[in-house]
Amino acid sequence: MNAGIRGRRRTVAVIATAGALALSVLNAPAAQATDTGIVVTDLVINDNKPIVVGTSRVVEPPVSLYVTLPAGYSTADPFRWDVSPFLYRGSLANYGHNYVGLGSLTCYELSSRKARCEGHLRIDPDPTHYEVDSNSDATKWKIALHLMLFKANGNLQAEERESRPGTVPLRRAANLTVADATPEPVAKGKKITVAGKLTRANWTTHKNGPYAGASVRLQFRAKGASAFKTLKWVTTNSAGALRTQVTASTDGDFRWMFYGNAVTGTATSGQDYIDVR
Repeated sequence: MNAGIRGRRRTVAVIATAGALALSVLNAPAAQATDTGIVVTDLVINDNKPIVVGTSRVVEPPVSLYVTLPAGYSTADPFRWDVSPFLYRGSLANYGHNYVGLGSLTCYELSSRKARCEGHLRIDPDPTHYEVDSNSDATKWKIALHLMLFKANGNLQAEERESRPGTVPLRRAANLTVADATPEPVAKGKKITVAGKLTRANWTTHKNGPYAGASVRLQFRAKGASAFKTLKWVTTNSAGALRTQVTASTDGDFRWMFYGNAVTGTATSGQDYIDVR
């Protein structure tokens, strides 16, 4: 732990898609009604980078923030307050299933009313969780906080949802097959054919599908060199396939590199070594 932190720690496990309770809490119309007096600063989600989601694996982007509690509340009493960051689309008052919620948050006391918290969101592409169930979800999501104060007897004192400035892009995960260079070996000065395929997550079918019309870089690293160099740009066909020819000059590795875009994440293929004789 960092110096100056007293060592008491609070862990909250809030899975926004875990059941009806979480849904009712986040969607409750009264949630914006009362000012809790909780101040949240320095909220950072996924290190301010886009979040890339595939078709099956749960993604847990990191979250960090600072909390200052109102008078009468103490960080030493973690059951009297709750802070839950989440992402949403549409209106904060009525966003239905269009949100992804907090996975867990651990807070460390800095003083009697201030704490530093870190944890993660939880995004599950499983269709039963209704989090990313359409390719239109690959867009910029808004940021909000669900804040709660509780009485000493455990009853709710105040609750609000608070929007925050900025957005977080969600992007569809992409995948490139190994750059397949043929023939092997090849005579110097002869043509080498390099093939591959680019796919990306389809959140409607929840399978990876071909990415047509995408520009992908063919890169080469000569034997003994430290870095890859781009040889040319190649556009995928309707099946997501890549195919091009280059002239053999020296031994080395070929790979494909897709730099992503506003709705799709980056991808780098495996390498194929070519022996030039």
